[in-house]
Amino acid sequence: MPNQEFERQIQVKVTGLTCGHCQRAVESAIRDLEGVNDVQVDLKLGQATVIGNVSDEQIAAAVEEAGYGVSRESSQ
Repeated sequence: MPNQEFERQIQVKVTGLTCGHCQRAVESAIRDLEGVNDVQVDLKLGQATVIGNVSDEQIAAAVEEAGYGVSRESSQ
């Protein structure tokens, strides 16, 4: 079980999103990561907001595995 003490909100710029299918694919890929409590992908902004105990690197790997890119400039 994730340690709630380290839960944080992470915003990641996602590239290559063009439609609702893309949005759902990225949300699903990130949601499948252990430690993710919530994820929302904003198609218009091209941004994923993740809440949980997960690293930026894990999120980036999941997004890239789903076939999309990550721009590190928006990561917090």
